[in-house]
Amino acid sequence: MATGFFWDEKCFWHGGGNYAFTLPIGGHVQPLAAGGLPENPETKRRLKNLMDVTGISAELDMRSAPMASREALLRVHPVGYLDRFKSLSDAGGGELGRRTPFAAGGYEIAALSAGLAVAAVDAVMTGAVDNAYALSRPPGHHCLPDFPNGFCLLANIAIAVEEAQSKGLANRVAVLDWDVHHGNGTEAIYYDRDDVLTISLHQEGNYPLDTGAISDRGRGAGDGFNINLPLPAGAGHTAYLHAMDTVVLPQIEAFKPDVIIVACGYDASAIDPLARMLATADTFRQMTRRVKTAAETLCDGRLVLVHEGGYSEVYVPFCGHATLEALSGSAITAPDPLGPALDVRQPGPRFDAFLKAEIDHLAQQL
Repeated sequence: MATGFFWDEKCFWHGGGNYAFTLPIGGHVQPLAAGGLPENPETKRRLKNLMDVTGISAELDMRSAPMASREALLRVHPVGYLDRFKSLSDAGGGELGRRTPFAAGGYEIAALSAGLAVAAVDAVMTGAVDNAYALSRPPGHHCLPDFPNGFCLLANIAIAVEEAQSKGLANRVAVLDWDVHHGNGTEAIYYDRDDVLTISLHQEGNYPLDTGAISDRGRGAGDGFNINLPLPAGAGHTAYLHAMDTVVLPQIEAFKPDVIIVACGYDASAIDPLARMLATADTFRQMTRRVKTAAETLCDGRLVLVHEGGYSEVYVPFCGHATLEALSGSAITAPDPLGPALDVRQPGPRFDAFLKAEIDHLAQQL
């Protein structure tokens, strides 16, 4: 089968640093940033490097895409927000929200990041590829329509969903967010709607601090179509797969989507600096296999993964590679150098039993 991989060198050039101070060096090579953010280009670049070294890149349909159009952006973001973003970007960069600094050209790079997601969904829905992965950067799942947040400047997945729906390519869309942080932006955009199911599997009380409660189920027509599953800190491989099997996949199956889109963050990994979870590369491999099987059963395999968080330069490449192995069905593997060490640090039987009981308790509240 053909797996599309959508990426662009320019997405690695997005920089925030300390108040977006970067040194321009000609426009044809990545700018040099002073200072830095946890959301830096190296996690994504090193994933792409690993893919090239193992050879899995040669098995994928490697593509780029144009920036998302102004029309596509306006389906999610108000004109005033886009104009402020563009103006500040043209003036050299700055910050519009919370933890979202950007440098000169940040608007165009964010629109390109969204464009990769748009193109990935379009390619899957038109049958150009069987499934797809968008290496989008900057990420998008924290971005509200008029307020950027948590490194996210445009709502990449929502922009892609709205574009597909506007073209008549999809009616019902399931968005599964397994980034360790609550997908508050996607939730807010679809909170009143029943045509998009949003499921966020996240560490309880991490970020944002005031969102992600299991009681937040949607409003009006959207009541019951927003699902939050806040997991206790320390959840590992077994707990994540239990959550997938007992809550996430049954909810997606009941919804019967035309396509499944995953907000694919790797910050639930055991050595991520911005979380306290214990997932491994194999956790992401197994979750991808499960959601791929669900897509094959429910919507002719239509599945798109859009890159979100993950801040370990050491481990994100291996988590991402494991995900792509499962998504594409490739026999090429990248042996996990930390796997044995992380396996022995997984929760013991008593804590795993507690975690499963907590997940089952949460499921009863849905």
